[in-house]
Amino acid sequence: MLTVLNPATEEPVAELEQAGVEEADAAVARARSAFPGWRAVSPSDRAHLLRRLAALVEEHREELAQIESRNVGKPISGARSEMGMVAQVFHFYAGAVDKHNGETIPVAGGIAATFREPLGVVGLIVPWNFPLNISSWKLGPALACGNTVVLKPAELTPLSALRLGELCLDAGFPEGVVNVLAGKGSVVGQRLIDHPDVGKIGFTGSTEVGRVVMQRSAATIKRVTLELGGKSANVVFADADLERAAASAPYAVFDNAGQDCCARSRILVEKTVYDRFLELLIEATRGVQVGDPASEETEMGPLISAAHKEKVASYVDGGRVAFRGDAPSSPGFWFPCTLVEATNDDRIAREEVFGPVAAVIPFADEADAIRIANDTPYGLSGSIWTRDGARFLRVARAIDAGVLSVNANTSVRVQTPFGGFKQSGFGRELGMHALDGYSEVKSVFISTEA
Repeated sequence: MLTVLNPATEEPVAELEQAGVEEADAAVARARSAFPGWRAVSPSDRAHLLRRLAALVEEHREELAQIESRNVGKPISGARSEMGMVAQVFHFYAGAVDKHNGETIPVAGGIAATFREPLGVVGLIVPWNFPLNISSWKLGPALACGNTVVLKPAELTPLSALRLGELCLDAGFPEGVVNVLAGKGSVVGQRLIDHPDVGKIGFTGSTEVGRVVMQRSAATIKRVTLELGGKSANVVFADADLERAAASAPYAVFDNAGQDCCARSRILVEKTVYDRFLELLIEATRGVQVGDPASEETEMGPLISAAHKEKVASYVDGGRVAFRGDAPSSPGFWFPCTLVEATNDDRIAREEVFGPVAAVIPFADEADAIRIANDTPYGLSGSIWTRDGARFLRVARAIDAGVLSVNANTSVRVQTPFGGFKQSGFGRELGMHALDGYSEVKSVFISTEA
């Protein structure tokens, strides 16, 4: 059995039958059997089903948000916002179904036409920090392209994905098109990666596990999309609106209790304004409301587990703590908002903490800021704060990251591609770019010779 806990209370939320290799094989067989029929469904009918699913997510928004809040420890206001994005994702890909087109290319002796063909059965492995949101990022383009799916949510947070599987059936998706399995990554996830009938793995998780996904996928030459770890820089220049940058910075790290691969957990500040910015940052961090996820006022909840809390704490012990906030005492896996003054050589600045901890690092000038921002094996996201238009263009082009914001700390939009450089992975989620990862290009030559 799989016991699912509420991280805010440490009490069980649900007891589930745990899928294993046999269930994974059966799910792949169902998906493979359903693929020819689903592939043949017209684009307009596929789009209709995705719109129907989006409407059901909207209709059940509060139910899904409550499930996510209890299972992950998210503040309920944030969970509601995420469910809104899930619906937007399905609406977007409903509109994209008939817009991911091939080409006609004049060539000697005839015409070449290209077609976008589905891959077949795809395995989608999603993490515990944004279970339903990231499920939708993968499901939307996979289904729009005509693939069938086996979705494996994280074993800590399977509840919202299981409910989404029920809504897919209610929306009218044929049996076998969407299959959801609750089980261990080391068992169910590994079987999907190894299975010869799975044509692609879409994985979001740690860089360490991403390496294993790549290695095992090589045996069957599976297509792979990897969205992995991050250690993003929030670069604040002296000419920036310091008050606005400081007010925004805590929520770029402490949202979802810092359990976010996009977290701007390295705050780089120009030396001439470092002291003033740190004062503003501490004051803004002091205002973050940490507590019961069910409360409308709460802005940050607990960490996902006791083991993860212990890991996060190990990064702070012995550090130069500039600020440590308040958090509820147990029960619950609580950890306070924490700011640590650091250099980029410190462990806290090198490794992904994945908790509510930010390293504040001074830099000398523009070249130094770029050097520090890029001095990491990761390259997922980041922000640049400056009033100088030429500077933000220079710095944005120079920073090795897949998703950057200027005078803002947001990374994710339904319409735009999301993904990383370097060890933050490859391939793109969201936007029209995601469709490329769930389809193959076929070229067909048509002779026009008499």
